[in-house]
Amino acid sequence: MEPSQPRWLDTRTAGVLAHISSLPGSYGIGNLGPGARAFVDFLAEAGVHWWQICPLGPTGYGDSPYQSFSSCAGNPYFIDLGELVAAGLLTQAEVAPLGRLPAERVDYGALYREFRPVLRLAHQRFAASGADEVAGLGSLAEFRREHEDWLRPYGEFMALKEQFGGRAWTQWPLEFRAWSPAVRATMPAAALTEAERHVFYQYLFFAQWRRLRDYARAKGVGVIGDVPIFVAMDSADTWHHREVFRLNAQGEPSVVAGVPPDYFSVLGQLWGNPLYNWEHLARTGYTWWIDRLRAAFELYDIIRLDHFRGFDTFWEIPAGAPDARTGRWQRGPGLAFFQAVQRALPEARIIAEDLGYIGPEVVALRRAAGLPGMKILQFSFGHDANNANLPHVYPPGSVAYTGTHDNIPTRGWLEALPPDYAGMIRDYYQLNGTNSAWPMIRVALATVSRLAVIPMQDLLDLPASAALNRPGTADGNWQWRFTPTQLAGLRELRLATLREWIRLFDRTGRRPFRDYSEPPAP
Repeated sequence: MEPSQPRWLDTRTAGVLAHISSLPGSYGIGNLGPGARAFVDFLAEAGVHWWQICPLGPTGYGDSPYQSFSSCAGNPYFIDLGELVAAGLLTQAEVAPLGRLPAERVDYGALYREFRPVLRLAHQRFAASGADEVAGLGSLAEFRREHEDWLRPYGEFMALKEQFGGRAWTQWPLEFRAWSPAVRATMPAAALTEAERHVFYQYLFFAQWRRLRDYARAKGVGVIGDVPIFVAMDSADTWHHREVFRLNAQGEPSVVAGVPPDYFSVLGQLWGNPLYNWEHLARTGYTWWIDRLRAAFELYDIIRLDHFRGFDTFWEIPAGAPDARTGRWQRGPGLAFFQAVQRALPEARIIAEDLGYIGPEVVALRRAAGLPGMKILQFSFGHDANNANLPHVYPPGSVAYTGTHDNIPTRGWLEALPPDYAGMIRDYYQLNGTNSAWPMIRVALATVSRLAVIPMQDLLDLPASAALNRPGTADGNWQWRFTPTQLAGLRELRLATLREWIRLFDRTGRRPFRDYSEPPAP
């Protein structure tokens, strides 16, 4: 039996999942400007209390937000360049090529070619001005002092990466393969300038993100962020904190992370992330992890902790293996880790991403840690022997989704179901011959789960081609975007229905629930 739900999960609310990159925007990718505020306006009008996003970090090869150059930094692509035009750091003519990029998808190759030179030009003009702030965004010097612990190593990492042709840090000259406070003294002048550029980009990102969050908060909308359990091998995290990871003297891993064959892939998923030195982390009171979570809670109201099962057991794959099948399960840090987090961050609101084939030990850990888990309507029948993702067995202390960023949109999922399975789904969800996602959206909102989250693709009722990510595939991911026209159509055709269902199923967030009955008010 599930224990009492976490203290913060005492009302019924709804959320929408849409990553920043998927938002409307004028510069080739969603950003923190007018398109984001228009989306927040839609959520507020519908009565949606939560906006869930994927990780915000700067992405590298493959464009995945789960393989970031830093677990603390923000993605410079998300900076609203319109604000830099208004501040006189850029001209309309200079940003015009970005305005010609596709509105319905992210062309990362074109974005790389067009966006970076424009941002460099903005920094060049800012540096030449001698100013300490871009109008309305606060002091750069103060920002630098506040984030010095991670910001300086990150800037130096990105600058050296540029200096050495984009190669991974394990392939840099030996004297640069381990960070130290003295590394700056030996960096070439061009790299020092590049490091300052990256500090400036983070200043812009954090200031714009803070203002967007304030805007959302004023509208009654909070943010659910995503913290991946692992960091990228080629990242400022591993370069700066080699002792936290299982790396040899050259900085290379002998084993890497992934998951065994499952629902998403018959070969498993070979992520390639370095694994943690949990013995070192335990000896140091999990300080590195706690600092990471503390930084995340400065960005988000709630955290979805990705791959929760890895804290119980994780899949260890030999480095150099062609796929994930040769891995083996190893013990994670268990409850001691979450007890340390609770002591350091007693107000932390965390959702456990406990998807996949989860045994009783993982469930016991989640319950002992007092965390809500996730339930996915698309995993209803046949995903596991117990059919634990059928709504009639959901516990109140859970978060219900029609699907996540790793699922194809629900319409596409329904259209591709094999006949026998489709019959069960259609009978159970009373689809009445339709492949629309909206009957299942209604079910998600009707579940006893205290929080229900709907991907934007399902609200728009889009087919499989609108998938944001297809696990186990390397190409074509993280590109989907919705347009202002689609958002306007959703507002016109579906806003009233969504708002009514949120009211009907008591997801307004206004009434705490009690485990007893009372007479009605006189």
